[in-house]
Amino acid sequence: MKNKSYIGISFIILVFGILVVPKIIDRIQDGAVTSADRLDKVESRLSENESLIKIGPAPKFELINQDNQKISNATYRGKVFVIEFFFTSCPTICPKMNQSMLAIEKQFFGNPNFGIASISIDPEKDSPQVLKDHAKLLGATSSNWHFLTGEKAYIFDLANKGFNLYAGENEKVNGGFEHSGLFALIDKNGNIRCRKDKFGNPILYYDGLDPEGVKDIQEDIKLLLKE
Repeated sequence: MKNKSYIGISFIILVFGILVVPKIIDRIQDGAVTSADRLDKVESRLSENESLIKIGPAPKFELINQDNQKISNATYRGKVFVIEFFFTSCPTICPKMNQSMLAIEKQFFGNPNFGIASISIDPEKDSPQVLKDHAKLLGATSSNWHFLTGEKAYIFDLANKGFNLYAGENEKVNGGFEHSGLFALIDKNGNIRCRKDKFGNPILYYDGLDPEGVKDIQEDIKLLLKE
């Protein structure tokens, strides 16, 4: 029985040598011994991200910021900027969104070609002074980070019909409002831009509640700033 086992093992080794070893040698000669399938997938994903997808022009808007100044999409002309919809008294996802945006601000602080627009969906409570106090409490110091307010119907149309980022009133939920935790990324020419997911489909918007989503948008901001 032992002899038969040795013969079987020897046969397997022989087959391995005939079929596999030549392929390994070829890969070494081609300099491809380290380009495993997993690495190839990572490299191809990164190369796709170098050219972000254009979703279309961002909707035009005009609102009032925390300093009682009129701010519009024209304010951000020539800048890469990020938009979120939130409200200052939000007890659920907004604090996390604001902290994610603060991390983004810190990474690009001082860059005159980058900005942020945080638009309140509760403008009846979020006056310019309330937004100013909120910005100070948050620690937002960039002159290109505008906390915006205006008419409720106008803002809801901007969110739901303009950006397709859901925002609505609901008395049954904490805070009385529901909204998306997603961020929109706008390029210097006013176009909404995004990367592809692992299936090759555009993600459209970035998850402001997920550290990976924040990391992705930070990487893509860098790409757009170079364009």
